[in-house]
Amino acid sequence: MRTWFITGMSTGFGRLLTERLLAAGDRAAGTLRDLSSADDLKEQFGDRLWLAPLDLTHTHEIRPTVDAAWAAMHRIDVLVSNAGYGLLGAAEEVTDAQIRHQIDTNLLGSIQLIRAALPHFRAQHSGRILQILSLGGQVTIPGSSLYHATKWGIEGFMEAVAQEVAVFGISCTIVEPGAARTGFRNRSAVVGPRIPAYDRSPSRRMNDIHDDKSITSPGDPVKMVDAMITSVEQDPAPLRLALGSDSYSYIKTALTTRLAQLEAQRGLALSTDAADQGNSPNWFQSDNG
Repeated sequence: MRTWFITGMSTGFGRLLTERLLAAGDRAAGTLRDLSSADDLKEQFGDRLWLAPLDLTHTHEIRPTVDAAWAAMHRIDVLVSNAGYGLLGAAEEVTDAQIRHQIDTNLLGSIQLIRAALPHFRAQHSGRILQILSLGGQVTIPGSSLYHATKWGIEGFMEAVAQEVAVFGISCTIVEPGAARTGFRNRSAVVGPRIPAYDRSPSRRMNDIHDDKSITSPGDPVKMVDAMITSVEQDPAPLRLALGSDSYSYIKTALTTRLAQLEAQRGLALSTDAADQGNSPNWFQSDNG
Protein backbone atom coordinates (compact mmCIF):
# COMPACT_ATOMS: atom_id res chain seq x y z
CA MET A 1 0.00 0.00 0.00
CA ARG A 2 1.33 3.40 -0.99
CA THR A 3 0.31 6.87 0.11
CA TRP A 4 0.00 9.52 -2.60
CA PHE A 5 -0.23 13.32 -2.50
CA ILE A 6 -2.16 14.68 -5.50
CA THR A 7 -2.87 18.31 -6.37
CA GLY A 8 -5.84 19.30 -8.51
CA MET A 9 -7.68 16.08 -7.69
CA SER A 10 -11.22 17.32 -8.28
CA THR A 11 -11.26 16.72 -12.06
CA GLY A 12 -9.32 15.22 -14.93
CA PHE A 13 -6.19 13.18 -14.28
CA GLY A 14 -6.20 14.11 -10.59
CA ARG A 15 -9.69 12.75 -10.03
CA LEU A 16 -9.05 9.57 -12.02
CA LEU A 17 -5.78 8.92 -10.21
CA THR A 18 -7.44 9.34 -6.83
CA GLU A 19 -10.35 7.06 -7.71
CA ARG A 20 -8.17 4.27 -9.06
CA LEU A 21 -5.62 4.41 -6.26
CA LEU A 22 -8.23 4.34 -3.52
CA ALA A 23 -10.12 1.52 -5.23
CA ALA A 24 -6.87 -0.47 -5.31
CA GLY A 25 -6.36 -0.02 -1.55
CA ASP A 26 -3.84 2.83 -1.50
CA ARG A 27 -4.20 6.03 0.52
CA ALA A 28 -4.33 9.54 -0.91
CA ALA A 29 -3.93 13.09 0.29
CA GLY A 30 -5.58 15.43 -2.17
CA THR A 31 -5.81 19.17 -2.64
CA LEU A 32 -8.48 21.03 -4.54
CA ARG A 33 -10.01 24.48 -4.52
CA ASP A 34 -13.52 23.28 -3.63
CA LEU A 35 -13.62 20.51 -1.03
CA SER A 36 -17.25 19.71 -1.75
CA SER A 37 -16.33 18.33 -5.18
CA ALA A 38 -14.80 15.32 -3.39
CA ASP A 39 -17.63 14.68 -0.92
CA ASP A 40 -18.52 11.42 -2.65
CA LEU A 41 -14.97 10.10 -2.41
CA LYS A 42 -14.65 11.12 1.22
CA GLU A 43 -17.90 9.36 2.07
CA GLN A 44 -16.80 6.19 0.27
CA PHE A 45 -13.18 5.95 1.44
CA GLY A 46 -13.16 7.71 4.79
CA ASP A 47 -9.78 7.97 6.50
CA ARG A 48 -7.88 6.67 3.49
CA LEU A 49 -8.54 10.04 1.83
CA TRP A 50 -7.20 13.27 3.36
CA LEU A 51 -8.36 16.52 1.78
CA ALA A 52 -7.29 20.13 2.01
CA PRO A 53 -8.23 23.28 0.08
CA LEU A 54 -5.37 24.71 -1.95
CA ASP A 55 -5.01 27.20 -4.77
CA LEU A 56 -1.43 27.01 -6.07
CA THR A 57 -1.43 30.73 -6.80
CA HIS A 58 -1.48 31.23 -3.01
CA THR A 59 2.11 30.09 -2.72
CA HIS A 60 2.35 30.95 0.97
CA GLU A 61 -0.22 28.20 1.67
CA ILE A 62 1.63 25.42 -0.16
CA ARG A 63 4.26 24.47 2.43
CA PRO A 64 1.83 24.45 5.41
CA THR A 65 -0.55 22.25 3.39
CA VAL A 66 2.20 19.80 2.45
CA ASP A 67 3.41 19.70 6.06
CA ALA A 68 -0.13 19.06 7.29
CA ALA A 69 -0.58 16.21 4.81
CA TRP A 70 2.61 14.52 5.99
CA ALA A 71 1.60 14.97 9.61
CA ALA A 72 -1.82 13.44 8.95
CA MET A 73 -0.64 10.53 6.78
CA HIS A 74 2.73 10.02 8.58
CA ARG A 75 4.37 9.07 5.28
CA ILE A 76 3.85 9.95 1.63
CA ASP A 77 5.45 7.78 -1.04
CA VAL A 78 4.48 9.59 -4.26
CA LEU A 79 3.87 13.28 -4.96
CA VAL A 80 1.77 14.02 -8.06
CA SER A 81 2.09 17.65 -9.11
CA ASN A 82 -0.97 17.78 -11.31
CA ALA A 83 -2.80 21.10 -10.88
CA GLY A 84 -2.59 23.45 -13.82
CA TYR A 85 -4.42 24.84 -16.84
CA GLY A 86 -3.82 26.23 -20.32
CA LEU A 87 -3.82 29.88 -21.37
CA LEU A 88 -4.61 30.22 -25.08
CA GLY A 89 -3.98 33.17 -27.35
CA ALA A 90 -1.04 34.86 -29.04
CA ALA A 91 1.53 36.47 -26.72
CA GLU A 92 0.26 39.94 -27.60
CA GLU A 93 -3.36 39.02 -26.99
CA VAL A 94 -3.30 37.65 -23.46
CA THR A 95 -3.54 40.15 -20.62
CA ASP A 96 -0.93 40.91 -17.96
CA ALA A 97 -3.25 39.47 -15.31
CA GLN A 98 -3.69 36.25 -17.31
CA ILE A 99 0.07 35.91 -17.74
CA ARG A 100 0.63 36.36 -14.01
CA HIS A 101 -2.00 33.77 -13.14
CA GLN A 102 -0.62 31.26 -15.65
CA ILE A 103 2.92 31.57 -14.30
CA ASP A 104 1.80 31.52 -10.67
CA THR A 105 -0.22 28.34 -11.18
CA ASN A 106 1.77 26.23 -13.62
CA LEU A 107 5.32 27.32 -12.88
CA LEU A 108 5.73 28.91 -9.45
CA GLY A 109 3.04 26.76 -7.83
CA SER A 110 4.63 23.54 -9.09
CA ILE A 111 8.11 24.67 -8.05
CA GLN A 112 7.01 25.57 -4.52
CA LEU A 113 5.03 22.34 -4.16
CA ILE A 114 8.08 20.23 -4.94
CA ARG A 115 10.35 22.36 -2.75
CA ALA A 116 7.93 21.85 0.14
CA ALA A 117 7.92 18.06 -0.31
CA LEU A 118 11.68 17.53 -0.65
CA PRO A 119 12.58 17.87 3.07
CA HIS A 120 10.02 15.17 3.90
CA PHE A 121 11.28 12.85 1.18
CA ARG A 122 14.88 13.39 2.31
CA ALA A 123 13.92 12.48 5.88
CA GLN A 124 12.35 9.26 4.56
CA HIS A 125 15.35 8.53 2.31
CA SER A 126 12.88 7.80 -0.48
CA GLY A 127 10.13 9.27 -2.62
CA ARG A 128 8.82 9.52 -6.16
CA ILE A 129 7.71 12.76 -7.84
CA LEU A 130 5.38 12.69 -10.86
CA GLN A 131 5.20 16.10 -12.53
CA ILE A 132 2.21 16.10 -14.86
CA LEU A 133 3.00 18.27 -17.88
CA SER A 134 2.02 17.68 -21.50
CA LEU A 135 3.62 17.39 -24.90
CA GLY A 136 3.65 21.20 -24.58
CA GLY A 137 6.78 20.91 -22.48
CA GLN A 138 8.83 19.89 -25.52
CA VAL A 139 6.70 21.05 -28.44
CA THR A 140 5.45 24.53 -29.31
CA ILE A 141 2.12 25.35 -30.92
CA PRO A 142 1.28 28.93 -31.99
CA GLY A 143 -1.42 30.37 -29.78
CA SER A 144 -0.07 28.74 -26.60
CA SER A 145 3.11 30.74 -26.01
CA LEU A 146 2.50 31.54 -22.33
CA TYR A 147 1.39 27.99 -21.61
CA HIS A 148 4.61 26.73 -23.19
CA ALA A 149 6.66 29.21 -21.17
CA THR A 150 5.44 27.55 -17.97
CA LYS A 151 5.68 23.97 -19.23
CA TRP A 152 9.16 24.35 -20.70
CA GLY A 153 10.22 26.02 -17.44
CA ILE A 154 9.03 23.05 -15.38
CA GLU A 155 10.71 20.62 -17.79
CA GLY A 156 14.09 22.22 -17.10
CA PHE A 157 13.40 22.54 -13.39
CA MET A 158 12.43 18.89 -13.02
CA GLU A 159 15.34 17.54 -15.07
CA ALA A 160 17.79 19.43 -12.85
CA VAL A 161 15.98 18.50 -9.62
CA ALA A 162 16.06 14.82 -10.60
CA GLN A 163 19.86 15.02 -10.63
CA GLU A 164 20.02 17.04 -7.40
CA VAL A 165 17.96 14.64 -5.30
CA ALA A 166 18.83 11.18 -6.64
CA VAL A 167 21.51 10.89 -3.95
CA PHE A 168 18.71 11.01 -1.33
CA GLY A 169 16.76 8.12 -2.86
CA ILE A 170 14.26 10.48 -4.50
CA SER A 171 13.32 9.92 -8.16
CA CYS A 172 11.38 12.05 -10.62
CA THR A 173 9.28 11.45 -13.71
CA ILE A 174 8.04 14.13 -16.11
CA VAL A 175 4.70 12.95 -17.53
CA GLU A 176 3.95 14.27 -21.02
CA PRO A 177 0.41 13.32 -22.12
CA GLY A 178 -0.98 14.33 -25.45
CA ALA A 179 -4.54 15.55 -25.82
CA ALA A 180 -6.77 13.43 -23.59
CA ARG A 181 -10.52 13.18 -23.10
CA THR A 182 -10.48 14.88 -19.71
CA GLY A 183 -12.26 18.12 -20.59
CA PHE A 184 -9.02 20.07 -20.07
CA ARG A 185 -9.30 21.92 -23.38
CA ASN A 186 -12.99 22.84 -23.20
CA ARG A 187 -13.44 23.12 -19.42
CA SER A 188 -10.37 24.67 -17.84
CA ALA A 189 -8.54 26.44 -20.66
CA VAL A 190 -8.58 30.26 -20.52
CA VAL A 191 -8.59 32.33 -23.72
CA GLY A 192 -7.14 35.81 -24.06
CA PRO A 193 -9.04 38.65 -25.77
CA ARG A 194 -8.70 38.50 -29.55
CA ILE A 195 -6.86 41.10 -31.63
CA PRO A 196 -8.35 41.06 -35.15
CA ALA A 197 -4.92 41.30 -36.82
CA TYR A 198 -4.15 37.82 -35.46
CA ASP A 199 -6.98 36.31 -37.49
CA ARG A 200 -4.25 35.89 -40.15
CA SER A 201 -1.84 34.25 -37.71
CA PRO A 202 -1.44 30.49 -37.22
CA SER A 203 -2.09 31.19 -33.54
CA ARG A 204 -5.79 31.47 -34.30
CA ARG A 205 -5.91 27.72 -34.91
CA MET A 206 -5.74 27.14 -31.15
CA ASN A 207 -8.73 29.41 -30.65
CA ASP A 208 -10.65 27.45 -33.26
CA ILE A 209 -9.81 24.12 -31.63
CA HIS A 210 -10.95 25.47 -28.26
CA ASP A 211 -14.22 26.75 -29.72
CA ASP A 212 -15.06 23.58 -31.66
CA LYS A 213 -16.59 21.26 -29.05
CA SER A 214 -17.00 18.48 -31.63
CA ILE A 215 -13.25 17.76 -31.84
CA THR A 216 -12.40 14.55 -29.99
CA SER A 217 -9.01 14.12 -28.33
CA PRO A 218 -7.22 10.82 -29.06
CA GLY A 219 -5.94 10.03 -25.56
CA ASP A 220 -7.78 7.68 -23.20
CA PRO A 221 -7.34 9.25 -19.74
CA VAL A 222 -7.90 5.94 -17.92
CA LYS A 223 -5.12 4.23 -19.89
CA MET A 224 -2.87 7.24 -19.29
CA VAL A 225 -3.52 7.22 -15.54
CA ASP A 226 -2.83 3.49 -15.40
CA ALA A 227 0.50 4.10 -17.17
CA MET A 228 1.38 6.78 -14.61
CA ILE A 229 0.64 4.40 -11.74
CA THR A 230 2.63 1.61 -13.38
CA SER A 231 5.61 3.92 -13.88
CA VAL A 232 6.00 4.18 -10.10
CA GLU A 233 6.93 0.48 -10.09
CA GLN A 234 9.85 1.10 -12.46
CA ASP A 235 13.35 1.30 -11.01
CA PRO A 236 15.11 3.35 -12.11
CA ALA A 237 12.27 5.77 -12.71
CA PRO A 238 11.80 6.95 -16.29
CA LEU A 239 12.78 10.62 -16.50
CA ARG A 240 10.05 11.23 -19.06
CA LEU A 241 6.82 9.41 -19.86
CA ALA A 242 5.23 10.28 -23.21
CA LEU A 243 1.58 9.20 -23.34
CA GLY A 244 -0.54 9.18 -26.47
CA SER A 245 0.24 8.77 -30.16
CA ASP A 246 0.13 12.53 -30.67
CA SER A 247 2.60 13.10 -27.83
CA TYR A 248 5.03 10.56 -29.30
CA SER A 249 4.70 11.91 -32.84
CA TYR A 250 4.94 15.63 -32.02
CA ILE A 251 7.84 15.21 -29.57
CA LYS A 252 9.78 12.98 -31.99
CA THR A 253 9.38 15.54 -34.78
CA ALA A 254 10.41 18.41 -32.52
CA LEU A 255 13.51 16.63 -31.21
CA THR A 256 14.56 15.44 -34.66
CA THR A 257 14.20 18.96 -36.06
CA ARG A 258 16.16 20.53 -33.22
CA LEU A 259 18.94 17.97 -33.53
CA ALA A 260 19.23 18.62 -37.27
CA GLN A 261 19.40 22.37 -36.62
CA LEU A 262 22.09 21.84 -33.98
CA GLU A 263 24.19 19.61 -36.24
CA ALA A 264 24.04 22.26 -38.96
CA GLN A 265 25.73 24.69 -36.54
CA ARG A 266 28.44 22.33 -35.32
CA GLY A 267 31.24 24.07 -37.16
CA LEU A 268 30.18 27.49 -35.96
CA ALA A 269 29.82 26.28 -32.35
CA LEU A 270 33.30 24.74 -32.25
CA SER A 271 34.88 27.77 -33.92
CA THR A 272 33.88 30.06 -31.05
CA ASP A 273 35.92 28.25 -28.34
CA ALA A 274 38.91 30.00 -26.84
CA ALA A 275 42.29 28.89 -28.23
CA ASP A 276 43.26 27.23 -24.94
CA GLN A 277 39.91 25.51 -24.40
CA GLY A 278 41.61 22.10 -24.28
CA ASN A 279 43.12 22.97 -20.89
CA SER A 280 39.78 23.99 -19.35
CA PRO A 281 37.61 21.73 -17.15
CA ASN A 282 34.26 20.65 -18.54
CA TRP A 283 32.28 22.59 -15.94
CA PHE A 284 28.92 21.79 -17.51
CA GLN A 285 29.30 18.02 -17.36
CA SER A 286 26.45 16.27 -15.51
CA ASP A 287 25.27 12.74 -14.93
CA ASN A 288 22.94 13.15 -17.92
CA GLY A 289 25.81 13.76 -20.33
